[in-house]
Amino acid sequence: MYGLKTEASFDSAHFLADYHGKCENLHGHRWRVVAYLRTDELGAAGTERDMVCDFGVFKRAVRALAEEFDHTFLVEGGTLRPETVAALEGEGFSLTVLPFRTTAENLARHFCERLRAQGMPCSQVDVYETPLNCATYLAD
Repeated sequence: MYGLKTEASFDSAHFLADYHGKCENLHGHRWRVVAYLRTDELGAAGTERDMVCDFGVFKRAVRALAEEFDHTFLVEGGTLRPETVAALEGEGFSLTVLPFRTTAENLARHFCERLRAQGMPCSQVDVYETPLNCATYLAD
């Protein structure tokens, strides 16, 4: 089995609807995303011969995904009133409305699925909310 690992980070705010504790309030994180590729076979020909994937391609893909989330307010769709969303956008705030609760677990799955959709053999993504706490998504 062969593997690659790279990481990126981004800063964003979020809150957890229907949560009873500190995280129900708007707060921010320096999120760290660590992505892993895994394959039984190395590339057979061309630029990626004897590689899992070109590191440059892999790094750019992970960093581009992180950039989409950088300095934005991550919002679970339907958790804010439409007039609240409109007011925030009217003030010039960047919002990223997602179809899932903005937990580290769901973000890890989202990043993994996005990398797999690009044809990368992503096997795992870790998303750190703090330097010591992370959630892991393992692909089938």
